[in-house]
Amino acid sequence: MFSSFALHHAWLIPLLPGIAFVLAGFLRALGRLAAALVVTAIAASFALSGGVIAEVLSTPITVEAPYVAKTVWMTVGSLILEMGVLVDPITAMMLFVVTTVSLCVAIYSVGYMKDDPGMGRFFAFISLFVASMLGLVLASNFLQLYVFWEGVGLCSYLLIGFYYQRVSAREAAKKAFITTRVGDFGLLLGILLLQIHFGTLDFLNLRMLVPLEVLTLGTVFLTVAGFLLFIGPIGKSGQFPLHVWLPDSMEGPTPISALIHAATMVTAGIFMVSRMSPLYEMSEVALSFVMIIGAITAFFMGLMGIIQNDIKRVVAYSTLSQLGYMTVALGASAYSVAVFHLMTHAFFKALLFLGAGSVIIGMHHDQDIRHMGGLRKYMPITWVTSLIGSLALVGTPFFSGFYSKESIIEAVHHANVPGSGIAYWALLSGVFVTAFYSFRMYFLVFHGKPRFETAHGHDAHGHDAHGHDGHGAHVPHESPWVVTVPLVLLAIPSIIIGAIAADSMITGEYFKGVITVFADRHPAMAALAEHWHGWVAMALHGFTSLPFWLMVAGIATAWYFYLVNPAIPARLQQTFKGIYTVLENKYYLDRFNEWFFAGGARRLGSGLWKRGDQGLIDGLVVNGSARLVGWFSRVLRQGQTGFLNHYAIAMIIGLAFLLFWFLPLLASAQ
Repeated sequence: MFSSFALHHAWLIPLLPGIAFVLAGFLRALGRLAAALVVTAIAASFALSGGVIAEVLSTPITVEAPYVAKTVWMTVGSLILEMGVLVDPITAMMLFVVTTVSLCVAIYSVGYMKDDPGMGRFFAFISLFVASMLGLVLASNFLQLYVFWEGVGLCSYLLIGFYYQRVSAREAAKKAFITTRVGDFGLLLGILLLQIHFGTLDFLNLRMLVPLEVLTLGTVFLTVAGFLLFIGPIGKSGQFPLHVWLPDSMEGPTPISALIHAATMVTAGIFMVSRMSPLYEMSEVALSFVMIIGAITAFFMGLMGIIQNDIKRVVAYSTLSQLGYMTVALGASAYSVAVFHLMTHAFFKALLFLGAGSVIIGMHHDQDIRHMGGLRKYMPITWVTSLIGSLALVGTPFFSGFYSKESIIEAVHHANVPGSGIAYWALLSGVFVTAFYSFRMYFLVFHGKPRFETAHGHDAHGHDAHGHDGHGAHVPHESPWVVTVPLVLLAIPSIIIGAIAADSMITGEYFKGVITVFADRHPAMAALAEHWHGWVAMALHGFTSLPFWLMVAGIATAWYFYLVNPAIPARLQQTFKGIYTVLENKYYLDRFNEWFFAGGARRLGSGLWKRGDQGLIDGLVVNGSARLVGWFSRVLRQGQTGFLNHYAIAMIIGLAFLLFWFLPLLASAQ
């Protein structure tokens, strides 16, 4: 049976894209055949992932009876390091999501990158990225997870800096790499702390040992470990204050934006924290910290989306905000709902990014939404699919995003973790903000008066021109089928996947035993299960809920501001110029990081160099010791006259000294 074969050969899922990377990256003779090779490899991984999730759904594979295959990697003294495959329901879900989105992105890229001279290199990087992400998901221990975690970070650097000829792309790639390394260092410290304390990094072993820690030593250690481990997701998943790299990553090609920001790299942190739910359940302080960080990210990054004019950056800040929603859910102990939103978000966010890429193609690589308008007449498929993605994003009832987003808000409402009240109102405010900036982009791009006839010029072009001629006045056009087919394929789960999975994921049946929640301490999920009456009833009730009316208010405001009375945004910008300036400067975090961290590091380095190296080491130790030896030598040289009588006098003086020193000592001893 194929599903059983797929489960017992799950190691092939990351291996196939890995082999494709080696062939596409090192066999330049393949040329554009590299694209076909990579698409085929990812398609095979997708098929195997489908077999794995089918087997998981048909057999009782839980945390008590997961599929585990391990082998010894290396032995260092008494330390045995293993590598292996761990398949449980959360692994199966992640495999399905990652391979589905990656396959759609790979197919899409065939059309999007067809004229780019670096097409072979691009697909090689994509293949390595997918292999690293799949290896991360299948990891059976923290060490293996960390290896692939760093692999994903390396690939993001390569992909964001794909157009390395541009200074902006190189700077964005370095910014992403350095910023995420800060978070990764915290994660590494947390991993080392677990190894030192528990003597194991195996996920299943840690699940058994963590509760014993509370019984013996209390929660202090687990709180520290939880803080350190969460620093990794703060970097990788773009949470405040390490979110600054993610909007700049739009310098990479649009398919990369979809791949990084949808189901892969940025969600790795959500997956890791959910996997370690037993640890976080033991620490109220760690959960509160996670929730507050998520609430700040969800609201304030959403505000940033309001002022963006680059179509990709609007969607990028939307990703930051939605990752904040997931993080808040983690802090509320609603891990299954966080992972549920991870899944639904993967489909509609990939759809929005790829839709943005299709618009960029149709607009001849102009990314400024102020230069668009009326594109629904010229790009009907892109229009409809982008509308579906936007409706899912804002949480429209019966769309996939509604079920997960509404569940997060309800879970936080019922949570008793410190900070849940603030987080709840931050999320409610975020509903209005999300609806406003999402449909601001939608109305400016697809409705209203066409503005592209007079807007095109050299300075109007975005970053994804990759060899195309984008100058002159062009009439927009629908993208080729290789671009539009992935849009249609992603639009389908953006509508239905929420309703299909809501029952098992909201009530926790799918993750039963895999995700640990202490209902007596954290009642959020129990409250959701108690009020659950099916996906239809939930959607119908959604029409009467506060989030729905906040969503309607956001859409209506965007419609009035940008279609009915477009003079209002300009007046508001002048009225609230201070706030606009703060948002335009990204809360001055980049400047602060440049002055405090980067500048501070340079000043510290300069001080250590001038005062430490040159002044202390070279000046005092090295040169000082040389000068001391030279002075001492000069003093001694004064006694080296070459006259025998001088040496005889020195010997007599020395002998006299010895006699006067030692004779009293000898007398007292007798």
